[in-house]
Amino acid sequence: PPPASNDLCNVCVQFAGETINELLNIILNVGVVGSCGELCGVLAQKTGSQTLGTVCDLLCDVEGIKTFINLIEKADLDPIYFCEELKQCKVNDYGDATIQSFTVTPTTGSQGTTFEADLTFVSKNGTGTGQLVFEVDTVDGIPLGDAELLPFSPAGTYGAKITIDASPDPDCDPTQQECEQWLPGNYTIKTAICNGECGSKHPHSSIYDEGEVTFTLE
Repeated sequence: PPPASNDLCNVCVQFAGETINELLNIILNVGVVGSCGELCGVLAQKTGSQTLGTVCDLLCDVEGIKTFINLIEKADLDPIYFCEELKQCKVNDYGDATIQSFTVTPTTGSQGTTFEADLTFVSKNGTGTGQLVFEVDTVDGIPLGDAELLPFSPAGTYGAKITIDASPDPDCDPTQQECEQWLPGNYTIKTAICNGECGSKHPHSSIYDEGEVTFTLE
C-alpha cells in the first residue's frame, strides 16, 4: 500500500471509531464473509450510510478480506491500532512529548463563565499517531471529556486549546442522562498526550505526558 498520510489516517480512525463495533457484530452474526463488497454492503445497510460502506470497501481492499477481518478482531475496539496495522496511520515508537505549560483563564468564575485551557507541549523526536485527551473532574462527579487524534508529527512545539462553557445544557434531559449543573467548587482539568489510544494495551501505545490545572466556580 502507499505510505500513510495523516489525511488517510484521520479518515481511517474516524471510520473505525464509528464502525468497528458494528463490523465485529456482522462478522460474528453473518459467519463466513466472502468478500470486501459483501462485508461492506452489510455495513452500509446496517448503518444506513453509503459513505461508510464506500470507506469500508477502500480500506478492506488494501489488505483483502481475510486480513481485514483478522485486524478487526485483533484491534479489540482500538481504532488507532487498527489503522496502524492496516498501514493507514504511521508509527513512531521512539516519539515523545513533554508539557511545557498548561493554564486556564480565568482561574475563578461563576456558573455561565467560559474558561479557556491552553496547552503547549514540545517533542524532541516527533510523535506517533496518538491521542490528546482532556477530562474535567466536576463537583457533582459527572464525567466530562474530549479526545482528539494527535497526528504523526515531526519534532517541534505544539499547542492545543479547549473551551469550557460552565453553563448547564438547556437541552439535557435529566430523565434520560446525568446533567452537569456546574455547582460551586473546584474543578480540575486533566490532559494526557498519548502514543496510540490513551490507556490502550496494544503495541505502539504509551502515555507521553500528563498534566492538570484547576479553576473555581463561586
